[in-house]
Amino acid sequence: MSCSTGGCGTSPDMGFDPNNPEAMAIQEKINNHPCYSEGAHQHYARIHVAVAPACNIQCNYCNRKYDCSNESRPGVTSSKLTPEEAVKKVLYVGGDIQQLSVVGVAGPGDALANPKKTFDTFRMLQEKAPDLKLCLSTNGLRLPDYIDEIEKYNVDHVTVTINTVDPTGEIGSQIYPWVHWDHKKIWGPEGAKLLLEKQLEGIRMLTERGILVKANSVLIPGINDKDLPNVAKKLKEMNVFLHNIMPLLSSPEFGTKFGLDGVPSATDQETMAAQEACGMDMKLMSHCRQCRADAVGLIGEDRGEEFTKDVFMNMSFTALEDKYNIEARSKKHEMIETWRSHLEEANKRIKIEQAAKEQLSSNGETKLIAITTAGEGMINQHFGSAQEFLIYEAGDKAIKFVMHRKIESSYSGADVAEDYNPIEEIKTTLKDVDVLLTAKIGECPMNDLNEIGLICDDSYANEPIEISVHEAAKKYFFNNEQELG
Repeated sequence: MSCSTGGCGTSPDMGFDPNNPEAMAIQEKINNHPCYSEGAHQHYARIHVAVAPACNIQCNYCNRKYDCSNESRPGVTSSKLTPEEAVKKVLYVGGDIQQLSVVGVAGPGDALANPKKTFDTFRMLQEKAPDLKLCLSTNGLRLPDYIDEIEKYNVDHVTVTINTVDPTGEIGSQIYPWVHWDHKKIWGPEGAKLLLEKQLEGIRMLTERGILVKANSVLIPGINDKDLPNVAKKLKEMNVFLHNIMPLLSSPEFGTKFGLDGVPSATDQETMAAQEACGMDMKLMSHCRQCRADAVGLIGEDRGEEFTKDVFMNMSFTALEDKYNIEARSKKHEMIETWRSHLEEANKRIKIEQAAKEQLSSNGETKLIAITTAGEGMINQHFGSAQEFLIYEAGDKAIKFVMHRKIESSYSGADVAEDYNPIEEIKTTLKDVDVLLTAKIGECPMNDLNEIGLICDDSYANEPIEISVHEAAKKYFFNNEQELG
């Protein structure tokens, strides 16, 4: 691995000046937001409510599905909800998952192409669940038209998908065949230029009003990969808070234009290279899971099947508000913050060290370390149960979180095709990784992974992630170096 600067992938939780009131106000905003805060995503849950089925642009990487339970990607949902159904679901889920802190409208179409449904949902949530943060995700075409409503309903986190800043519209036209504007479709570069104009205008209006903006960019190798660093530069100029580089997901079964045309998905290595190129200018989000439009639970888990309509629809709002129980939820959040403070104290030494270092490595050499976790900032998941791995990059000077990598099924998973061999997928997924830290691993999978040169270590079970990665890097690679630790 090549050394990277501290800016690439730097967590937005780190580096806030306690003497800067504006910076600390932002930290307070994101403290329990699992998408905007890397530190929060292992402790707090989110829910997406699928009240926005319509969309006003066509993306070649997207195919909306309204009755889909077996795909994990944006644009799909098991069922559409009315605003009333959405609020009932949120109250029910918030009672069962007390660490729920955020509700967002992220599709399956575009939140602002369905303005009445989106803002009716937010209006009712303000009344019945005032402790929740409200978010929306949009392509940005209608952002300038609804900026007042966004502010009115205290939606203080907005995600805008912006895939290119090419002023000619040529790159955009390869991604968006058309946009719908003023009751007609505008095709090709002209449509792409209009979309970019509205995106930039909307982002400017959001940041001027103090609304935090996260920008999503889909990495499409061969189309916009060279332009993404320009996107990052523009976002920084506009005071966008966070940039999320998402790999293109392009399987034929998704039914997208790119998938059907055989355009391959972006690889982990291509994604890391794009993050490296963009992170020089922008703070990056590295823990995105490209969630469904009806995602429920901690980032990295999907509990949507537990909360189908039949579970909550026959309950009255009074019963649901009782179940939601704001007082009990507040106590749960206090417990989470107490635990986070303990973790922060444990990690304080390496955080202080890293804050003063611009680079991970003094000589350009870094290693990749994978971990398995069930949340709470700990290495607390058995290898056999893991359906994803968190990847950290370590040098002789510092460490950083880079990305997560999903697999189709855990090693011990039962519901897989007969010809599917989970260990082979895991070996491919971790082929460039040097060490795996896990709570427990059996002899057979350990031997299989040793064959590809992967060191497996379960001696850090139930220990804090960052300290463990830091110590493992010293143990295996940088023991003779003085700077790391």
